[in-house]
Amino acid sequence: MDLESEILGEHSRRQAERIATWVGRDRKRLSRLIQLFLTGEYRVTQRAAWPISICSDRHPAMVRPYLHQLVRRAQDPGVHDAVRRNVVRILQTANIPGDLLGTVATLCFNYLSDAHAPIAVKASSMTVLGRIAQREPDIGRELRLVIEQQLPFGSAGFRARAKRVLKMIDADPGIVEQ
Repeated sequence: MDLESEILGEHSRRQAERIATWVGRDRKRLSRLIQLFLTGEYRVTQRAAWPISICSDRHPAMVRPYLHQLVRRAQDPGVHDAVRRNVVRILQTANIPGDLLGTVATLCFNYLSDAHAPIAVKASSMTVLGRIAQREPDIGRELRLVIEQQLPFGSAGFRARAKRVLKMIDADPGIVEQ
């Protein structure tokens, strides 16, 4: 398969699923897809993000070795929102290595605090931070403050996710309300 041509040929759920199915459990194919995501031109990067996210849903252990690179890519200036959305979506369920927790927390707090960030990016960032707070309780206190500041102005999707994340951090006995 000419992967880059397939990525550029059509931008749809069907095509993203088709590419992810082609990758399957093949680590070399995943590596090719990741390389296009990391080094491709703007549109290739944007469109490669979705199949990578699907691959992560299907085979999370295969994507784990690339988490550092994916997070670095999401931090690039001017990167498309699709890249941010799909990287943070992957992080919602990923087993984030300890040496990446601080970077991911900072990234997600930045997205959550960005007035122009898409709701999907903010919602996924809340979930990632909620999961990190289960390992690092101090983050739960900060997360609560940021969420509560934005709740009155948040969309229905934001408020629904915020309620779930607040319940998640309240359920953790290591997090004490101030």
